Amino acid sequence: MHRVVVLAIGEVVGYDLHIPPQIFRSAERAGQPLYDVRICGVDDRPVRVSAGYTATLDHGPEALAQADTVIIPGTRVHGPRHTGTLPGDIAAALALIPGHARIMSICTGAFVLGAAGLLDGRPATTHWAHADEFRRLYPDVDLDENVLFVDDGDVLTSAGLAAGVDLCLHVVREDHGSEVANVAARYCVVPPWRDGGQSQFIDRPLPEANEGSTAATRAWALDRLAEPLDLATLAAHARMSVRTFSRRFRAETGLPPRAWLTRQRVLHARHLLETTDLPVDRVAEQAGLGSAASLRQHLSSTIGVAPLAYRRTFSASR
Repeated sequence: MHRVVVLAIGEVVGYDLHIPPQIFRSAERAGQPLYDVRICGVDDRPVRVSAGYTATLDHGPEALAQADTVIIPGTRVHGPRHTGTLPGDIAAALALIPGHARIMSICTGAFVLGAAGLLDGRPATTHWAHADEFRRLYPDVDLDENVLFVDDGDVLTSAGLAAGVDLCLHVVREDHGSEVANVAARYCVVPPWRDGGQSQFIDRPLPEANEGSTAATRAWALDRLAEPLDLATLAAHARMSVRTFSRRFRAETGLPPRAWLTRQRVLHARHLLETTDLPVDRVAEQAGLGSAASLRQHLSSTIGVAPLAYRRTFSASR
């Protein structure tokens, strides 16, 4: 079983700390758990939690040596957060992580990865409110505070707080397919996928209320992915001008309409590949991507695999 070890570094953000155990322990197939989740500290002492209590953990740092995935939740630890330095006990704990392990951070956990040099030259994200401080401390990191998470292969980072849910569900989806991720999301009563990025949550003036909302049009479009939907059609459904619709859509989702629509079509195509035996060209048609060649191009650019390879890996009948 894939072992996930959550490294709690005090003062750890309580909300972040509880996300990985909840999401990964909810991931099952045929009633069998797919992840063994453990929480450890940098030593054997209790860990202070930002929510106003101290937690006694079941495992010490030695658990890291057996990890397949290591997750560092948000933390208020002084060195990585304020001076860009890595305390010796944290460095010693990180040194126990096997070379094959996937490393993830939630929210300000990225500061620990930055202090350890694990993000140098890589794309990453963290909570938008701490982006300026992160750039000051770790200028060699390609930081993007407008996204919910960044998957850079063996190192993944999420934006603030609830974006940790998005990242963990993304990992479950990549490991075991969207059906398993959707079941876990349903159990946790959270959406399996959120549109846009954290730019929609950055402190800024909200669009005027009289501009209306694009939510109804987005729902309408999701039921018609196989149909040709251009910007003018979407704007007409929302009863807005194209310019107003485009501005409002991006404010609400963080994406331009065309990019959002392509993402939804690719997600639907992945679902069809996993759950049906439809030929690839029919999957492409029903997802609104046109042809098998177009589907192949989109899948390769988003997840790096061809449709048939994806089906072999994630098909529910496998």
